[in-house]
Amino acid sequence: MEPEQPLTVEQIRGLVSWIDAGRKLTQTGKVTLADARALVAFLRTGDTIDPAIGDRIFKTKSSQELYHLNLLVEWAKAARLLRVASGRLVPVKKNVRALEDPERILDALFEALPRISEAVLPSGWLGSLFAEEYPAGLRVLLMSLYAADDLLPEQELQAAVWDKVSGFYVLDDLPEDRLRTLRQSNDRDVDRLLATLLGLGSVQRVGDAVALTSRGRQAMARLRREARPGDPVYQLRIELADVEQPAVWRRVQVPAGFRLDRLHLVIQAAMGWQNCHLHAFDVKGVDYGHPSSELDFVDETAAALDALVKEGDFLDYTYDFGDSWEHRILVERQVPAEAGHHYPLCVDGAGACPPEDCGGAGGYDDLKQALSDPSHPEREDLLCWLGLETAAGFDPTRFDLHRTNHRLRALDW
Repeated sequence: MEPEQPLTVEQIRGLVSWIDAGRKLTQTGKVTLADARALVAFLRTGDTIDPAIGDRIFKTKSSQELYHLNLLVEWAKAARLLRVASGRLVPVKKNVRALEDPERILDALFEALPRISEAVLPSGWLGSLFAEEYPAGLRVLLMSLYAADDLLPEQELQAAVWDKVSGFYVLDDLPEDRLRTLRQSNDRDVDRLLATLLGLGSVQRVGDAVALTSRGRQAMARLRREARPGDPVYQLRIELADVEQPAVWRRVQVPAGFRLDRLHLVIQAAMGWQNCHLHAFDVKGVDYGHPSSELDFVDETAAALDALVKEGDFLDYTYDFGDSWEHRILVERQVPAEAGHHYPLCVDGAGACPPEDCGGAGGYDDLKQALSDPSHPEREDLLCWLGLETAAGFDPTRFDLHRTNHRLRALDW
């Protein structure tokens, strides 16, 4: 039996089919009210035309007032299934065949999410900061869901979006009631976007918690251009040079075609660094990094891993030119990507990441020695610097594979 298709996918298919050879739009580029009446009934959008509130009837003046219908139309346009030509709404002929494949429609709609801000979160007198900073808020919401292994309380998502979008503004001087109203409108718009994703079949809701569905995870993986089953994947062993007792290393699998700038982010997340210093790659004597007028690096964003190295080759990575954390990277082997896995993927490792700014490998040795010696004169100062109450809170052997992969999944490309 064919799996049930998400409601939004079926509505989009119905909309494009109904438009057929094209329909005339209003002077403002919106669906006419006559067509809107027919579409609301045909697509079962749930919109109410000429709503009655108490004894009064409020005449609908534009199809833009019909939230769900307007969203479907604008979404189909953003997904390049419909377009406007000479004042008419017409199907995009080269993409009409996508209607035969619900998964292609789902991918197109998911990929178009960043382009439907005005339709999904319309502005108004109770507009939210999320609506104003939609791309950043959307990215945080989707990445929070993607990084989670289980259901996420909706309040956590609301808080994550608020923390992100409110960071663009100075709100310290706002009255408490105004700040509370802003937060409530922001939470409302998070709910509205989650409802949109629910209709798309990308999320599921259990009580007050939500999670990506398998469809949603697959769509996110495609949006992030992760390796698909069968694609070539390099298995890399990344070891921190000159650090012993214990050694610090990670074994990660990344798409073979990863650019070096992406590999940089993978190393940061896999090792546990905070990405707050400069870095560079040395591949067969050529230095790659972020191009600048001061540092003579080849642009790492234009360098693909599989174009530079093959199985059995080495490359070097330096992080923090002051502390000079040297990483030796071996391309252990090439393997095909497996279904059900998300890449990049950490498969093994050992040792905790050293603290940032501790003085490189030599300084890290001194730190470990001081923390292990209760009589060391710098012990208390170092604990204070690390934000620890006791030396038991620092374990140089600690490595958490699950947490490492959580960080890798949370990477924002």
